[in-house]
Amino acid sequence: MGQRAGEGTPNKKRFTDPQIIKAVKKLEGGIRPKDLFREMGVTQQTLYHWKKKFKGMDVVDAKRLKELEAENAKLKRLVADHDLDIVILKDVNSKKW
Repeated sequence: MGQRAGEGTPNKKRFTDPQIIKAVKKLEGGIRPKDLFREMGVTQQTLYHWKKKFKGMDVVDAKRLKELEAENAKLKRLVADHDLDIVILKDVNSKKW
């Protein structure tokens, strides 16, 4: 049987950021979207999602974006842990000994 979408190796990207940026530049250059998404084997929706995310970027910009997203996720985890600590301390402090 053939594989359906979503099956196979999990979390593996088919296209690298430089490939995606090259495709977006082709779109900006005037290639017909229909031709491009057929050539790349992606859906039209995927192509427009890439355009929305990577429009006007170079490879260096995409690397920096990825670094910032990772840093932002790390900071969000730290804030969530800190908030949890505060709640725990308030619970402990509210008990009468």
